[in-house]
Formats: sequence, C-alpha cells, structure tokens
Amino acid sequence: MTFDWSSSEVVGLAKEGCTHCLGMGLRSTARVEAMPCSCVLRRIFRTCYGKFRYCASREKHLGKVCLETLAGSDGNFCWGMKDEEYMADFCLVSKRSLETDEYRIFRLHFLLGADWRLCCKLLKFDRGSFFHQVYRIEQKLGRVYRELRPHALFPLDEYFGGKVRTDFSEYYEKVRRMPPLPERGSPLRAPLKKVA
Repeated sequence: MTFDWSSSEVVGLAKEGCTHCLGMGLRSTARVEAMPCSCVLRRIFRTCYGKFRYCASREKHLGKVCLETLAGSDGNFCWGMKDEEYMADFCLVSKRSLETDEYRIFRLHFLLGADWRLCCKLLKFDRGSFFHQVYRIEQKLGRVYRELRPHALFPLDEYFGGKVRTDFSEYYEKVRRMPPLPERGSPLRAPLKKVA
C-alpha cells in the first residue's frame, strides 16, 4: 500500500535550509513523484522521540487512566493509559521495523541514552559512520511512524485523541481583521511611515 504525502502536511516539517527539497518538504525523482524529503522524515522521528522522552521522564505516580469512546454505533467505552501505550508502541514498532544492527544502535543511543562516543566505542564505528546510521534510522522510523496503519504514531494529537475544535468564536474575536483587498487591477501598496 502506498501512502500519499501532500505538500500541505510536510511544508511545516521541512527544514528551511534543506538543499534537497529547498524547504518545501517534497522531492520529485525520475521514478516517483511527491516523495517526502529526508528532513521531513527525521523531523517526524524527532517529534515522536521527544514525546517518548517526555512520557518516560514523567513521575510514575502521575500516570493517568483515560476513558475513551470506541468507534461504532454501540457507544462503547474503553479505559486506557495513553502515555504507557505510546511508549510501548514506540518501542515495539521500532523493533519490528529495524534490522538487528540498526536496532542495536537505536536501543543503545535512543533508548538507553548513550552518547556518540560510547556508542562508537561499543559498536566499533567511527564518528561519521555512526551518524550516517543514526540519520538512516531516523528517516526509516519517521516514515514508519507516519505511514503506520490503522493508528499512526504521528501526528501526535491524533494518536492521543486530541479535541477537534469546531467553535472558534472566542478565538476570532482576538484576531485583527485585515483590510479588504483593493479592486482588481489597482496595485497593492504597502503603508509607509512618513519621514519628518
């Protein structure tokens, strides 16, 4: 199954100074059109990893149980611990998606928190090879976290069942209204301050 990437979802994740996608997030090759850039995939991984670290660093007595509604016409409910479920999904999806050597690097560097010097010493890598492997792992897992079906790990608000706002009346009261556009054909002039 192929996953369609739209420019609207990747442009905010793209690195502004990326030389491959020029900050647009999508790359076109001779064989495939609209392929996500590696900077987008790494950003997805780092966002998910940041949430994993946040969940892991919380006090253990602060874990909360949430009541969730299940899809369907019955209106059933389910109890769950979203932070713990996310951490388990993060680890298990990563383990299933990576090769044995890649998972050793992932476990040592990302899960156990070893810095690059210790990883290079234990895995017998030089610094450049180690970071190339880390970037490949981030790209691979970033794609997996976004394309995972039926429940992707990214975007995080969808995973954690965030509220979808439909009433923006309070929000729009605080927003300044833009002046209407001039009639078509007349040039748009920026307001300039008079110099005294």
